Amino acid sequence: MPAVPDPRPRQNAVAGDLLSVPQAAERLGTPVRFIRRLISERRIRFYKVGRYVRLDTHDLDAFIASGRVEPENK
Repeated sequence: MPAVPDPRPRQNAVAGDLLSVPQAAERLGTPVRFIRRLISERRIRFYKVGRYVRLDTHDLDAFIASGRVEPENK
């Protein structure tokens, strides 16, 4: 009998790849300063790895999706 996957999300698992601030800026097509401002204003989730700041690709995708504007239907 095949194992049934656990439906509960794991709390300590990092879901996606971690990007540096310059990599995140390149992925969004924005200046590095914009990403740093998002981090300082706590508008996006980030991870501290020692003295380094990293952003999860899934968090970047969620940030992009949160800014989606739907067209008006007339």
